[in-house]
Amino acid sequence: MKLTLERARELLAETTDDPKLLVHATNVRGCMEAFACRFGQPPDEVEHWGAVGHLHDYDYQRFPEEHLAHTESELLAAGVDPADVRAILSHGWGICNDVKPETDLEKSLYCADELSGLVWAAALMRPGGISDLEPRSVVKKFKDKRFAAKCSREVIRRGAELLGLDLADAIAVCIEGMKPHAAETGLLPRPATAAAPVPPP
Repeated sequence: MKLTLERARELLAETTDDPKLLVHATNVRGCMEAFACRFGQPPDEVEHWGAVGHLHDYDYQRFPEEHLAHTESELLAAGVDPADVRAILSHGWGICNDVKPETDLEKSLYCADELSGLVWAAALMRPGGISDLEPRSVVKKFKDKRFAAKCSREVIRRGAELLGLDLADAIAVCIEGMKPHAAETGLLPRPATAAAPVPPP
């Protein structure tokens, strides 16, 4: 059975309580929902893609140095569809495994994992949060390798290429996907009197 968002939340809650990782899961979920729409998926598949995105870092909090090494057997034992498990594994391609993204879902997850972090960091710095974030602003941040340096530019670029999108288009998809979740991820507009947050490393 395909992964549902409800089941993805249940499974992630068993392994993850770090607020930053939960924000990241929500961001990737939003990006995946938007990519599903971009590729013409029906509503049930939009939720499915989002569920895969939500669960993608299932083992990261417990095993950051062995990421994805403890994912396959546990998720299969939990009844997750093997195709969804493979999709989750594929976001580690060239980083911690050799599972190459093949489907649009897998390619989208590979791209969204790193790109969502860059978009989130860029939006976090703006008084308007993600509400008025333009792709060109994120492209500028992409070129500044000191900004959100942990977000791999190589992976982002390769992910966009796998999807047949230029960088700005991929960024635009992620921005739109993350907007509906802004309240959960700290990207709502800030009051005029609020101090700017510290940029993420």
